[in-house]
Amino acid sequence: MTALQDQLSDVEAEAFVALVRRVGRDIVMPRFRNLDAAEIEAKADASDLVTVADREAELALAEGARAILPGCAVVGEEAVSENPDLLDAIGTAETCVVIDPVDGTFNFARGIAVFGIILAVLRHGQTVMGLLYDPVMDDWAIARRGQGAELVDAHGRRRKLATRACTALAEAEGTVPLDLARGTRRVEALQAVADARAARSLRCSCHEYRMLATGQADFSVNAAVKVWDHAAGVLLLQEAGGHVTLADSNPYAPTCREGWIIATGTPALGAELRARDWPIGGA
Repeated sequence: MTALQDQLSDVEAEAFVALVRRVGRDIVMPRFRNLDAAEIEAKADASDLVTVADREAELALAEGARAILPGCAVVGEEAVSENPDLLDAIGTAETCVVIDPVDGTFNFARGIAVFGIILAVLRHGQTVMGLLYDPVMDDWAIARRGQGAELVDAHGRRRKLATRACTALAEAEGTVPLDLARGTRRVEALQAVADARAARSLRCSCHEYRMLATGQADFSVNAAVKVWDHAAGVLLLQEAGGHVTLADSNPYAPTCREGWIIATGTPALGAELRARDWPIGGA
């Protein structure tokens, strides 16, 4: 396929927007602040949660994706937790739709309105569309490769996105995943951003990338290279003028399985962060 053939059509992109809005409205939001204890479970540890909303939303998003792009592979966070071999489709499928049905489940399960739905479309292992949807406000950040990034509200008003031009860590604000790095590695992660004006954690990749792409933050580092957390957001940030690599300076790709991701609004800030000492092996 040529690069042009790899692109989604306007009709397909609009269908995905309609899909995430419907799932957010009909499945996710009715469960927000309305979950029984039995509808929340822990996966790897007590802070790695899954809810009935995650599972129901993923099934609906997967079904909708297959209707929009017949024959596509689907990689969803909850399905991968049951069958890790599904990740192989990221690098092998001609078309793959990657789904995070409720990004920020920890916040969602505790009634904190900082969560979202993330959906990415990959062609031959490259992200061609990233969609980061906020069901609370019913707005979405969307990027298509080579076509820029936009924030669109429920009334259809569109705003082109651009990162802000912060080039020095001492003037920068951003996010660092303190819950993903533990013990001495948490200390090392904090030391790496000790010179920043502010460093915090939203526990939600959807909103961390949206903040970067809208110029509300300057950097985000992350120790968990999960494709459903990053494929869409990396494209969004790049199309808004930002810069993404791994901490070892290798490029980010959806097939990456380990390493620290360093996402910044400017290459200069990325270079300063990569020069810091990051914990080996991630979290």
